[in-house]
Amino acid sequence: MVLPAASPAPVALVTGGARRIGAAIVTALHGAGYRVVIHHRASGAEARALAKDLNAQRQDSAIVLQADLRKVEQLQALARNVQQRWGQLDLLVNNASSYFATPLPELTEKQFDDLAGTNFKAPLLLAKACQPYLQKTAGAIVGVLDIHARDAPRKGYSAYAAAKLAHWSLIETLALELAPGIRCNGVAPGHVMSAVHTPPTAAEQADLADKQQQLPRIPLARFASPEEIANVVLFLASPASSYITGVVIPVDGGRRLG
Repeated sequence: MVLPAASPAPVALVTGGARRIGAAIVTALHGAGYRVVIHHRASGAEARALAKDLNAQRQDSAIVLQADLRKVEQLQALARNVQQRWGQLDLLVNNASSYFATPLPELTEKQFDDLAGTNFKAPLLLAKACQPYLQKTAGAIVGVLDIHARDAPRKGYSAYAAAKLAHWSLIETLALELAPGIRCNGVAPGHVMSAVHTPPTAAEQADLADKQQQLPRIPLARFASPEEIANVVLFLASPASSYITGVVIPVDGGRRLG
């Protein structure tokens, strides 16, 4: 859905927006008329390249901001910087996420802090930091979750799954707390095919192997594209979903039913 021409254009902050699902979300929102803030922690080159492409399509429509969302002062500064840059914020997409296996005998406090920090603490405290700005625009928050955390748990991912489930609960709770001024929803992907490093990292190799093992259990017999996840985020941000809040939409090809 393309937003009607208006001035000023709405502004969206997408955490982890430089690569994979995040980049697809950024691109979809930009195509719908949003000005986009591409947040990254360590993917600066990819973020700047994406912003350059988008600004070539529409001048002054994309910026890049870096922050480590595990650090409270940096996520608070991120919210302030978005507001200072364009004077408004209409949409927060909590997409940034750490993801790696943590078999219980090997789990460390540092790993737990990383997974809980990116997948739960950051979405909660960034929502708090952005609330005053979103309230002014009757904005929305969309969280990117993981269907496997609740409906198809995987051995060895206890810390990750628990953090994602906390984010899931957060969406439902904030939908109550922030209503009626701010809507809060989520999208829960199953397996998504996206670009990997060359050569793939150890985490990427494990994920690719897991995808192949899970394919027979997906009724639609394929993986999602990042664009298919982005389309649902766009719907949840749009006027077409104006009476929807506190909902998490699974986009998993039916995997949760297997």
